[in-house]
Amino acid sequence: MTGTQALIQAVARLREAGIDDPARDARRIMAHVLGVAPGRLTLVLPDLITDTQSAEMAALIERRAQREPVSHLIGVRAFFGREFRVSAAVLDPRPETETLIQQALIESFSRVLDLGTGSGCIILTLLAEHADATGSGTDLSADALSVAQENAARLSVKDRVTWGHGPWFDAVRSGQRFDLIVSNPPYIAADEMAGLAPELMFEPRIALTDEADGLTAYRAIAAGALAHLTPQGRLIVEIGPTQGAAVAELFRAAGLGNVAIHPDLDGRDRVVSGANLPRTDL
Repeated sequence: MTGTQALIQAVARLREAGIDDPARDARRIMAHVLGVAPGRLTLVLPDLITDTQSAEMAALIERRAQREPVSHLIGVRAFFGREFRVSAAVLDPRPETETLIQQALIESFSRVLDLGTGSGCIILTLLAEHADATGSGTDLSADALSVAQENAARLSVKDRVTWGHGPWFDAVRSGQRFDLIVSNPPYIAADEMAGLAPELMFEPRIALTDEADGLTAYRAIAAGALAHLTPQGRLIVEIGPTQGAAVAELFRAAGLGNVAIHPDLDGRDRVVSGANLPRTDL
């Protein structure tokens, strides 16, 4: 069959499965199978595809119909203008997290720490944007750190980043201080997990929820921040849209100053920032 015929079948199967945008997902999967850039797919659709390509396409479409994320099927996810390798070992980079990147880039930095780095999308993006910066990423998952290391090589920043295996600040070498600490920790409360989209069930649960009230990670991060920040150093974290006030109060209680809540492009609370400087909000 031609690529066009295969694509029509794929869109119909995904529509039947209730996928929100079946044409978009089918096109991304087909571009991956045919080995072409998504923007060039239309040019090759009239061509015949091989039996092997047809079988691979059908298998991936069926996995997508079962709600496996497209990123897991094609192995990459775009974030802040770059492609990152992803797998079931890491949380998919999301557009909302770019709000954290934008806040981090408002001021310069030379040493950055990413707690719970996952795919490495945050720290590696920051290092790619700041050619003179160095940093460290930590994660409780050795498999996640392997993905992050691969992405560091893909983005040609592996010589400027080190990795630590363990929970939060426990994975940071003693005495290290940073002028920027960032994190997108698990913030979904345990009782909210059942209501998540089916696609999220393919991502590591440990990266989604603390199995409690969704604030456990923020308590640990806030408590250890001042001991690991340089004077004037900043702490910036992503949050769930209902957690702004609670996380901001944790920051203030830990002694951070200039605490602020920042919205994403949809106007929802998405990032909380604070700094190691005299309090101005008392």
